Amino acid sequence: MFDKTKEEPSFFEKVYEVVRLIPYGRVTSYGAIANYLGTKGSARMVGWAMNQSHTKQPPVPAHRVVNRKGMLTGKFHFEGQNLMEELLKSEGIKVFNNKIINFDKYFWDPSQQIID
Repeated sequence: MFDKTKEEPSFFEKVYEVVRLIPYGRVTSYGAIANYLGTKGSARMVGWAMNQSHTKQPPVPAHRVVNRKGMLTGKFHFEGQNLMEELLKSEGIKVFNNKIINFDKYFWDPSQQIID
């Protein structure tokens, strides 16, 4: 997935590359991204990367990253009160009370979906 001819990207840039691969209408978790990157236990660092992602180009669909239970824990880092939820709903993902309904149905695991 990463171009080995270039300088090694930072952890945050690696996170952004993975998040950009999440398909429309799907979500993943901070921990699943950390696990894919070989840094199991660094889910919080993935969250920090998401907090810094809103001005990156190409855009990073940070709204597709939630906690391991499907909760919209990052919603306060989006403009407006419900932007994260609105973006997910616009992709057909059902959300109630800040939690994705049928989370397993929408969950995308990069460790199983990305082929290096």
